[in-house]
Amino acid sequence: MCGIAGWVDYERDLREQKETARAMTQTMRNRGPDAEGLWLDERAALGHRRLAVIDVAKGKQPMIARREDQPAFVLVYTGEVYNFRELRRELATLGHRFDTESDTEVVLRAWEQWGRSAPPRLNGMFAFAVWDTREQQLVLVRDRLGVKPLYYYQTPTGVLFGSEPKAILANPLASAELDEDGMRELLAFNKTPGEGVFRGMREVRPGHVVTIRAGQVSEHAYWKLESRPHTDSLETTVRTIRELLEDIVTRQLVSDVPLCSLLSGGLDSSTITALAQRALTAQGRGPVRSFSVDFVGNERDFKPDEVRGTADAPFVAEVAEYVKSEHKNIVLSAQQLMDPDARRRVMVARDFPGVGDIDTSMFLLFRAIREYSTVALSGESADEVFGGYAWLHNPQVVETPTFPWVAMVFLRSGGKMQPLPMAPDLAAKLDLQGYLQSRYTEALAEVPLLEGEVGQEKRMRELCYLNLTRWLQMLLDRKDRMSMASSLEVRVPFCDHRLVEYVFNTPWSMKTFDGREKSLLRAAAGDLLPRSVLERRKSPYPATQDPEYERVLRARVTQVLDDRSSPVLALLDESRVRGLLQLTQGPANQFARIGFEHLLTLNAWLQEYKVRLVT
Repeated sequence: MCGIAGWVDYERDLREQKETARAMTQTMRNRGPDAEGLWLDERAALGHRRLAVIDVAKGKQPMIARREDQPAFVLVYTGEVYNFRELRRELATLGHRFDTESDTEVVLRAWEQWGRSAPPRLNGMFAFAVWDTREQQLVLVRDRLGVKPLYYYQTPTGVLFGSEPKAILANPLASAELDEDGMRELLAFNKTPGEGVFRGMREVRPGHVVTIRAGQVSEHAYWKLESRPHTDSLETTVRTIRELLEDIVTRQLVSDVPLCSLLSGGLDSSTITALAQRALTAQGRGPVRSFSVDFVGNERDFKPDEVRGTADAPFVAEVAEYVKSEHKNIVLSAQQLMDPDARRRVMVARDFPGVGDIDTSMFLLFRAIREYSTVALSGESADEVFGGYAWLHNPQVVETPTFPWVAMVFLRSGGKMQPLPMAPDLAAKLDLQGYLQSRYTEALAEVPLLEGEVGQEKRMRELCYLNLTRWLQMLLDRKDRMSMASSLEVRVPFCDHRLVEYVFNTPWSMKTFDGREKSLLRAAAGDLLPRSVLERRKSPYPATQDPEYERVLRARVTQVLDDRSSPVLALLDESRVRGLLQLTQGPANQFARIGFEHLLTLNAWLQEYKVRLVT
């Protein structure tokens, strides 16, 4: 895994802009601590930071395909292509010769051979940029599900791009400005594909190609979810899913550096860990290492609620023993979660305000794992693929004409829209409810329905599509940023497009054939896990319930409110925030705690990035 950055300008000579190009690239050093590469031509500057995973000795970037001893295509690439060996063999039969064993060179030769027809042939998580020296054209490509990020920013005479916004903002031509639409994206609890939050910044949409030529930008999709009739029986469907998962996990175990799995004791991560253990043992590489996160005193502090019904630790221990993984539990304290340096690193890693302790604990978990492994497998996205979320099984939420996670927030918070009380004038101007409704209508119009599809099957296809194309983007972005901030590559087997396409087209009645969530995954993993884990209800990523954490959190919020130079004050209804501080701590007021987290991260972001509000 790596970080990429670049600059194309059709009027200035970028060979004279080496230091700026290097500064853009240097912002990606956590994504690629092992090496740096920079390539400059008159119209293009491409930078790369490398985290060496495959062909450690070679595979350096930018990588160049030459014709008549002159650069024809220059590639900077981040990610993993899991079918690179098959593609390499095919390309070799077409006359291509390879100098490395890396998947990077396979992507370069694939582009050289097939051009825009290359991305659909790639199975993996990736983002890359190709500069065509003959056509003077830049092409930006992102994987189907959007696992790896890629942003761009159009200038009057070209474009800037990078794996993260910070790479773009390191160039003087870009500025950290936030207009009303950007503010809506930050506050509306939704991620609109393509929106980059900062004014003028865009994100390459998942499954899309963006082309820049002579300053003109065009975009087209090379992949999207499609609906097809599902004709397989239940038995065949379960068997197909199991075969797909076995193939996917085996492919994603390819690595020349230490590899592990993330284990929460839930169905998703436990299935991946069990499959990885089986595959590694068969290859003579086992056992798999597994890692989990917990909190100091959690056995004392944990109280089940409607979101988290059970603590992870007992299930983690049972799975690790059952599959015989080499397990390590990372235990975090409230002091670590509130450490100012850690929280700042998290905010800089995200480039945007985050969600407090969940972000920080994930970052600290990944940083601890990095001492042992460079690559980790995650169970992320199984809920989106197989229908695991509570909001998909709540009739009141299902019937509400908005994003289901928004409807669930309304339901659980007593009808509150925002945990962060905004100034009345700003709230009226932003009209977040209207904005969300507009984005919901826009997303719903994309859903590929089968001819004649009606009733529950139609509605559940719509909601599954929203989960895969909107909600999942927020989770993948968080996991990518927190892992790459620690130079850890996290792979997501459940995002393999073959699995996503197949399960998307299974009827809802089949997804819930045993009367529960994720029926198909439970059936496919039935012989891999202990019964207790197979029967466990979904429990999301854990959050600390240590009273000390919330006490410090509230004290920090008070400090921000008392500091009249705090930039966030211009956005808040301060009296309402102070009123929330008077509420008692604990589970009954979790919505207020979420608001406090938003306030702190938003204030830190406005300060750190010197964001200029344009309203």
